[in-house]
Amino acid sequence: MRSYFLRRLLLIPPTLFGITIIVFLITRFVPGGPVERAMMEMQTGGMEAGGSGRSGAEQQAISRDQLAQLEAYYGFDKPPLASYFHWLGNVLRGDLGTSYRYNIPVWEMIRERFPISLYYGVLTLIITYAVCIPLGIVKAIKHRTFIDNASSIVIFVGYAIPGYVLGALLIVYFAARLEWFPMGGFTSHGFDELSSWGKVKDVIWHSVLPLISYSVSSFALVTLLMKNHLMDNLAADYVRTAVSKGVRFRDAVRKHALRNSLIPIATTFGQNITLLVGGSFLIETIFDIDGFGLLGFTAVLDRDYPIVMGVLFLSSLLLLIGNILSDILVALIDPRVRFN
Repeated sequence: MRSYFLRRLLLIPPTLFGITIIVFLITRFVPGGPVERAMMEMQTGGMEAGGSGRSGAEQQAISRDQLAQLEAYYGFDKPPLASYFHWLGNVLRGDLGTSYRYNIPVWEMIRERFPISLYYGVLTLIITYAVCIPLGIVKAIKHRTFIDNASSIVIFVGYAIPGYVLGALLIVYFAARLEWFPMGGFTSHGFDELSSWGKVKDVIWHSVLPLISYSVSSFALVTLLMKNHLMDNLAADYVRTAVSKGVRFRDAVRKHALRNSLIPIATTFGQNITLLVGGSFLIETIFDIDGFGLLGFTAVLDRDYPIVMGVLFLSSLLLLIGNILSDILVALIDPRVRFN
C-alpha cells in the first residue's frame, strides 16, 4: 500500500504539468488578452483626451514600438512554450508572477484571500458532515416515517434552490428587512478596535448567512448518500445474521453497517476539499466576501493571466492531494481494501 501512495504522489507533478500547460497555451491564443485590453484603454484615453487637432484615426493609432513594449511587458514577446517554461521555472522558485491589473505579486494576493476561503471552506465541511451523516442515519433507521418524510421535503427544497439565490433571499429578508445580520463583508468597520471576544462575535455574525448558502447544496447529496448506503447494508445478510444471533440492532448498525456505509462518503471527501479555497464566486459576490473564488473569477474577466494560473495551480494541487486523502480514508475505514 505504501508503494501505491508513493506512486500517486509521484504522479502529481506530471499531472500538474499537463493541466497548467494546456491552460497556459489557451491564455496565449484566446482573443481579448491583456495586450488587446491595454491597446483599447490607450485608444479610449486618446479619444477622450481629444482637444488636439489630430484626426480620430491618428488619435487611435498605436506605433509598432508601443505594441512591442506592451507585448514585452506582458510576456507575449516570446514563443508560447518558452513563456510557459519561464513561468514554470518561476513557480519552482516560489514565484507565481505579478498581477497585470494590480501590479502586486500573485502569491501576496492569494495569501491575503486564502484565510477567508479556508475559514468558510473548513466550517462548511464540518457543518455538512456533522449534520448530514447523523441525519442520514436517522432517515435510514426511520425510513418512511414522519421524520424521514419531513426532513426529505426540507432537504429537497434546499437542494432545488441554488446557493447564490438563497444567499440573495437571506440578505433581503434577514439583513435588509429584519436587520438581524449584516448585508455582507467578512468583518464590520472598526473591527480592529473591538476586543478579542468582540472580534469573534463579529466574525460569527457575518458568517451565518454565507455558511447557510455554502452548505445548502451539499446537504441533500451527503444525506441521501448516507441514507441509501446504510439502508442497503441494513438489508444485507451479514446484518440480519448478526441480529438473529442476538446482537442488538443498535450495535449491528454501529459496528457493522455504519462502517461500510461510510466508504462512499470517504470517496467523495477528496473532491470536497477544493471548497477549502475554491468557495463560490457567486456567493462571495453576493455577500461581498473578498475570497479566493472571487479572485479567480475577476482575474478571468480582467484577463489577468498570472492570477488565473496561480489560482489554477493551487486548486489543481489541492484536488490531487484530496483524491489521495480519499484513498487513505477508504483504506482506514475498510480493512479489506488493499491498494497494490
